[in-house]
Amino acid sequence: MSNSRVFLIIAICAMGFLLWQQWQLDYAPRPTPSPAREAAGDQPPVPAPAADIPEALPAPAATETPALEPVAEAAPATETGHVVRVVTDVLDLRLSTAGGELHSALLLKYPVDLKDPERKVQLLNPGAERYFVAQTGLVSRSHASVDHRQPFTAEAGEYRLDGRDELVVPLTWRGEGVTVTKTFRFRRGSYRVEIDQRVSNQSETPWVGNAYRQLQRVQPPNPGGSSFTNPERYSFFGAAVYTPEEKYEKYDFEDLDDDGPVRRDATGGWVGMVQHYFVTAWVPPVDEPGVLEATRVSGTPRYLVRAISPTRTVAPGAADEFSATLWVGPKLQDTLESVATGLELTVDYGIFTPFSKVLFWILEKIHSVVANWGWSIVLLTVLVKACFYKLSEAQYRSTAKMRKLQPRIQALKERYGDDRQKFNMAMMEIYKKEKVNPLGGCLPILIQIPVFLALYWVLLESVELRQAGFMLWIDDLSSPDPYFVLPIINGAAMFMTTKLSPNPAADPMQQRIMLAMPIVFSVMFAFFQAGLVLYWTVNALLSLAQQWFITKRVEAAD
Repeated sequence: MSNSRVFLIIAICAMGFLLWQQWQLDYAPRPTPSPAREAAGDQPPVPAPAADIPEALPAPAATETPALEPVAEAAPATETGHVVRVVTDVLDLRLSTAGGELHSALLLKYPVDLKDPERKVQLLNPGAERYFVAQTGLVSRSHASVDHRQPFTAEAGEYRLDGRDELVVPLTWRGEGVTVTKTFRFRRGSYRVEIDQRVSNQSETPWVGNAYRQLQRVQPPNPGGSSFTNPERYSFFGAAVYTPEEKYEKYDFEDLDDDGPVRRDATGGWVGMVQHYFVTAWVPPVDEPGVLEATRVSGTPRYLVRAISPTRTVAPGAADEFSATLWVGPKLQDTLESVATGLELTVDYGIFTPFSKVLFWILEKIHSVVANWGWSIVLLTVLVKACFYKLSEAQYRSTAKMRKLQPRIQALKERYGDDRQKFNMAMMEIYKKEKVNPLGGCLPILIQIPVFLALYWVLLESVELRQAGFMLWIDDLSSPDPYFVLPIINGAAMFMTTKLSPNPAADPMQQRIMLAMPIVFSVMFAFFQAGLVLYWTVNALLSLAQQWFITKRVEAAD
């Protein structure tokens, strides 16, 4: 098969894949915005209704969990409370004394844009347009519920990790003979926040209740931009629930609108909110049975995921703790698995997961040696090329032999004229006699396509490669080449490759295809991530060198 047809196969596959994705973005059903959300505007979020507080069961049992029906009457909303700032080496957080709510989280090592390094990615946000908060609370039928709106007191207005390895931030609530202490623990270099809710019962009756941990957020505005320039539009955005039985389940907000709440009874699961490159998740203790839920908060534009503990009893004069872990940060693949089983699945490569995971593993191993993701991609390309060297060699030998046979093929065309059947039979007879396989170029290309698309998803989903630089003008492998140098080099390599292919002068259609393909690919790759174009450009240069070498050897053999 001539290289023009090979390039055409790649172009059709790549463009078909991208067109399918674009169709999904443009024409897939979208939820109708609720009146509550449209009316929200720039006003601060309204106090949460009773529906966002789970109901506690009155009877204690080790395996009993609260029903998820709204309580008839929630505790009255308090004032906003004071804001406590917590700064570690990787997080800059705002913690409200109203319920101990985490309502702002800046990721200090992740700027939104390399051109504005001081503006950091913000996951948690109290604003109405991007409302996203992490809340904890205790519900009880025997005593007052200490939910996420009750006033706590803090010992200081600001806490900093500075030179320490651990930072502890306590908040305290007192009432009805019960003291609740919420303790937040932060560690150096970690996006893991350990939160304990300690109940000290100094009253004369047993305290009976449950702990809940939840995330609430609205669906943020459309990120805008074209599908090519803003890959965030392709990435999953929504809620996630993991249980050992059902494994990883993800739900678009549209799913929660259409299908209603999701409820799972599980031991050792977690709930989270997933977005491009980042995840926020509540992880209860691995041996704690409980309820996991994802739903839309009734009457609001907000969506909620939460984990509820089983009912516990704290005897008079005793104390007990409800512990959980909050992950608020990037999808670091090496770390997420140690936080909770299945949390690494939030790095979602879609149908290309088997290929993408292998590619990322290889890239990561190479990066551990060269410490540059660009060079890691170059070395990965060399490795892939070496693995398929023999297949490529067969392709280029077939191409070189077909190139030598072109004068004979042209003579056949002149002999048979418009009789295509006789011409094809005579041509195949020559190919058979000379042991040339015209389809020999298909297999290497067909193998390359899954690698190409798998690497596309690695660059799209792996936060490790987000804003990773290479050299000179390429300072972000996850964004397009700003000066289009790599697409131009790739186009030039393709043009040179066509010069080594059989001469299509006698076939006007093939001639037009061969002239157009380098231009088509250069334009198409101008919108792809630089890391992906780097892979394909290096592959094209290696292929050109290999084909030139083999072609010269075949020609010299005569």
